[in-house]
Amino acid sequence: MKQRALLLVNRHARHGQQRIAAAIEQLQQLDLDLLEKPIEHPRQLAELIRYYRHQVDLVIIGGGDGTLNAAVDALVETRLPLGILPLGTANDLARTLEIPNSLPEACEIIASQKVRWIDLGWVNGKHFFNVASLGLSVQIAKKLTKESKRRWGVLAYAMAAIQVLWQSRPFRAEIRINNQDAIRVKTVQIAVGNGRYYGGGMAITHDAAIDDRRLDLYSLELRHWWQMIPLLPAMRQGRHTALPGVRTLHGQKIRVATRKPRPINTDGEITAYTPAEFRVIPQAVAVLVPD
Repeated sequence: MKQRALLLVNRHARHGQQRIAAAIEQLQQLDLDLLEKPIEHPRQLAELIRYYRHQVDLVIIGGGDGTLNAAVDALVETRLPLGILPLGTANDLARTLEIPNSLPEACEIIASQKVRWIDLGWVNGKHFFNVASLGLSVQIAKKLTKESKRRWGVLAYAMAAIQVLWQSRPFRAEIRINNQDAIRVKTVQIAVGNGRYYGGGMAITHDAAIDDRRLDLYSLELRHWWQMIPLLPAMRQGRHTALPGVRTLHGQKIRVATRKPRPINTDGEITAYTPAEFRVIPQAVAVLVPD
């Protein structure tokens, strides 16, 4: 019996227009019955998933990490398996799950029906796949534009980082892990990771996994902007956690408070503010992954 899939494609994703027609044809050849609903705005994702929840067996989303983040709450609610067509710039969730950027290969993975239940992060009522952060990364997210990501791809992240790096200023924060005593820090960035990759391929830590039932936190406690330069190469492998000026913590519940509310970036989108309560939600979403 054919599996019926709700296909939601972000036509504004970096590769959305160019490659989706071939992917649709291949998915149909792989014996999937597609209910295709193009989207013009991310907020439509959750509405469509909830509306068609009883008419389909799975949801296939074509887009990047921001598109997937917009759908995550509805996926948790409906418990429908998720198939990913990586059409974004960074595709960090796909990278974490070892789903290749090749759409023909991604289609084969969806058709194989191999399911993996993954954890989610949660902050102030909002779920996230990869990482939630405040400080430097928020400024980078504000600098990134659709045009720069479309033109430069992953390099756009590095270019935005260079633009904001020298302007970054430390801020004070209070971190509490699993209801333990508070730790007071002066930092330029706090990142709380659920998955492994974020920001175009940087690793939250070298041993992070998306189903390890924990959150991994790092705090960049640097005095000068130029101290960030030697950290950047190490962050690609998650080896920055062993370097001076980097504090690492992990737990199932994390609270971060600041003197004034600061915006929080979840999977590339600003969705919350401090004070922030973070939790890990074990085995929250089923995703179709490689064998």
